[in-house]
Amino acid sequence: MPDTPQIKPSRPAGRQEVYFLLDGKIERVDNCPPTMTVLEYLREVAHRTGTKEGCAEGDCGACTVVLGERTADGRSINYRAVNSCIRFLPTIDGQELVTVESLAGPDGTPHPVQQAMMDHHGSQCGFCTPGFVMSLFALYLRDATPSRETVIETLSGNLCRCTGYRPIIEAGVRMGSYPDPAHWSRDATTREAHRARLDALQRDEPLRLPGFRAPRTVDEVASALEADPGSVLLAGGTDIGLWVTKQLRDLPPIIYIGNVGALKSIRREADGLRVGAAVSLTDAWESLVGLYPDLAEMAQRFGSPPVRNSGTLCGNLANGSPIGDSIPVLIALGAEVELRCGPRTRHVPVDRLYLGYQRKDLAPGEFIVSVRIPLPSAGLWVSAYKVSKRFDQDISAVAAAFAVRIEAGRVQYARLAFGGMAAVAARAPATERALLAAEWSEAGIDAAAARLAEDFTPLTDLRATGAYRLQAAANLLRRFYFEHSDPREPTRTAEALAAVGLE
Repeated sequence: MPDTPQIKPSRPAGRQEVYFLLDGKIERVDNCPPTMTVLEYLREVAHRTGTKEGCAEGDCGACTVVLGERTADGRSINYRAVNSCIRFLPTIDGQELVTVESLAGPDGTPHPVQQAMMDHHGSQCGFCTPGFVMSLFALYLRDATPSRETVIETLSGNLCRCTGYRPIIEAGVRMGSYPDPAHWSRDATTREAHRARLDALQRDEPLRLPGFRAPRTVDEVASALEADPGSVLLAGGTDIGLWVTKQLRDLPPIIYIGNVGALKSIRREADGLRVGAAVSLTDAWESLVGLYPDLAEMAQRFGSPPVRNSGTLCGNLANGSPIGDSIPVLIALGAEVELRCGPRTRHVPVDRLYLGYQRKDLAPGEFIVSVRIPLPSAGLWVSAYKVSKRFDQDISAVAAAFAVRIEAGRVQYARLAFGGMAAVAARAPATERALLAAEWSEAGIDAAAARLAEDFTPLTDLRATGAYRLQAAANLLRRFYFEHSDPREPTRTAEALAAVGLE
């Protein structure tokens, strides 16, 4: 383990050193390689081998750790589980790192999460156990007495191949029945001590390492990218991390945007909800679901909690995958991105951002600043669906999102977007035309669904055949109709809008 400084610096000034808290002490990593992962550091440098490597791509959860980061107002710490296998170490500068070795008390007394796992026989081979413990620990700090459903969702990013999930889930449900520990308790005084230590780690100047820089303002990001347009812009790293761990690529200089406060904000404005480029998927989806409750299932099925805690909504847009589940949703909602290149700013609708497979309407040095999502309007029905082989944490065969308004029994507005049907996520213009002004009926939906073959010629791959994708897309449209064929729906829509103050 690296030597801990004898004198705790009040404001770290070293430009080539990464500082973070571990077990209440400051860890300092000199000349940190920009793509060293947190997992690599823990196992090979700190020799904390409780954290495991399983898949090296953020799927299995064996590498789960918890990161504590100060909230925007600086008054508290937000602790969240993340995958350490694809998280680059420089991105945790100024944060608190918690591993499975951190949880026991000074006398070795297990933490309630650990004791619950033992008492309920939640481990056999033990390889996956530390990851389960850390996911449950993050939940414990938020809610020590969660429901069974909450525990199941929390563990959706952790895989176990021998114990079976029943005893692990039972441990999560029962972990709050143990006495609150002195070490890593939910006590406010304990939290304040951690926050004070994190305050001392905040830098006066941005972190800069060879091949890595972390600007603090949007202007600094724009200047850095304009000066070196070949740099890679890094936010959550849930995709870029795989370039290193799976593709073994050497990355160009990294510009990390996770320290830019303006890019980490969510603002509700008169023309919509504006989500900054560094806002996590967890926070972005929470805001989206608050406006459009029917998006809840898509939010739950997007990746896993550790992936959503690191990844960003705008990162999913910038990646531009044809199976990026958020893209059809944003297209259906009529969202637009704010782009910045040097001092210049422009706005582009999400459905016009993609020019072809992995091709985007982005000039060299241009980057996404935010995405603006229109606010709900009365009578607009919005839903999103996902078809995949697994319910949790799986890549879509087909994803669909629909925004439709009905007046006097006829379709007056329709935006239909699909993922997994073409080289990019896209609208279905022929299908939309068939719907517009048509009667909102099963016959009208069948006629529109038949036009999907004009909009898409999906490929066949390991996830699904092209014919299956067309049939699934048509059936999702039918499902949307059956879910919104109740004549009382406008009343329920009005009630939902009133609940969020948008009546």
